[in-house]
Amino acid sequence: MKLPLLTALLAAGLTGISSLTGCTVGPNYVRPTVEAPQAWRIDYPKAADVANLKWWEQFGDPVLNDLVETALRDNRDLRVAAARVDQFMGALTATSSQLYPQLGYGGDASRNHASAVAMPPLPAGADRYFSLYKVSLGAAWQTDLFGRVRRLNEAAQAQVYASEQGQRGVVLSLVSGVAASYISLRALDRQLEIAQASLRNFESTLRVFELRYKAGIVAMTEVTQIRSQVQQARAAIPGFEQAILAQENLISLLLGRNPGPIARGKSIDALVAPLIPADLPTTLLQRRPDIMQAEQNLVAANANIGAARALYYPNLSLSAAVASTSTAFGNLLSGPAGAGQLAASLTGPIFTFGAIEGQVASAEAGQRAALAGYQQTVLNAFRETNDALSGSQKRQQEFALQRERVVALREFARLSNLRFDKGVTGYLEVLVAENELFAAELASVGLQAARYAQIVNVYGAMGGGWVDSAVALAPKPLSVVSAKAADTR
Repeated sequence: MKLPLLTALLAAGLTGISSLTGCTVGPNYVRPTVEAPQAWRIDYPKAADVANLKWWEQFGDPVLNDLVETALRDNRDLRVAAARVDQFMGALTATSSQLYPQLGYGGDASRNHASAVAMPPLPAGADRYFSLYKVSLGAAWQTDLFGRVRRLNEAAQAQVYASEQGQRGVVLSLVSGVAASYISLRALDRQLEIAQASLRNFESTLRVFELRYKAGIVAMTEVTQIRSQVQQARAAIPGFEQAILAQENLISLLLGRNPGPIARGKSIDALVAPLIPADLPTTLLQRRPDIMQAEQNLVAANANIGAARALYYPNLSLSAAVASTSTAFGNLLSGPAGAGQLAASLTGPIFTFGAIEGQVASAEAGQRAALAGYQQTVLNAFRETNDALSGSQKRQQEFALQRERVVALREFARLSNLRFDKGVTGYLEVLVAENELFAAELASVGLQAARYAQIVNVYGAMGGGWVDSAVALAPKPLSVVSAKAADTR
């Protein structure tokens, strides 16, 4: 069976791809102008390189490092994000295929019974029963004269990029979430230790006062005051224990595990605060995944306008087919059984009663929505970064002041106990001092955790090269794995 028509079509198609790609309907994408602030509202020394490091390692806790790596490897949300990249890669491949000729084949075999009274009538003595065999090979190509497929391909490519940035955004949130949750866990551990230590101290004091009461040295009023201290410290413990269990369950979820205990490393007091990165606000546009994802969504929406407008223009399709048909299988591939066809079709709209106008209007509205979404994402990024930077500085100041208050209250409690032992004052003064010290110590740990959490927020808000380092530890989309496997063959 000869294929001259099919070969001619393929040659014409490949030539047409290079000669017709210049005509593309619709607006070309131009990045919107963004009015970025000249500087952050809180000044920090410029340390942009710090933002590109694995900042969680600066806390100096190997257990935290292991938790982050485990989360990047096993977190379910990351697997969803990786699968979403594959989903859009598949859509891109399907869309791109429309730029090239489509080849196909077919085959038929049938047993037929002809009518004796049909027109034209069967010749005298002809067998009304016969077999029919057919094989065919065909090609079809939509020339995409006005770039509709190319615009759809552009949109699909942008959606792939957007899904990749979405995966980077999940990585950013995951690493920040693990670090912040671990810090909260260590803060709760420390607060539980403070409550337990205070309880032991108050219980010891209560035993002494009960003996003093039996000896007639102190009044029952002072004994009941100390009992109230004991109950206050004792009542705080279940709350901290429950919060610790809940925090462990949250971290287990981030790690992709069933709820269970979480390993501990350094105490919150032994953690080292990472350096604060700072750089010009405009660099956020190049490194925050959510901004880059929003921009790619805008690119896709912009391309969809061209795809919709191309529907106004004619569509040229070329097709060719070669076939062989015979009533005898043995003669199927012989010369006389061959047949062929070469065809071209031109179609275009005249009256669509708003069908195309509606698609164009929908695409243009989608572009406006994507533009507003991009602009809102940029504004929100600047807000989050300013909040994180100012929050980090103010939490540091607040923690330093609270720590000084703890030192002062600790001295107040010591002096109050001396005054009580010397009979200068009643136990009420001691009670007030120790209760204030207990509350201040708990608050100090909470502020220390909040200070570290704000530093985590800074790294999350500013993005940076560290996201790429973390992505390298996360599950890979199957399309990427397959491509790398192909490169090694």
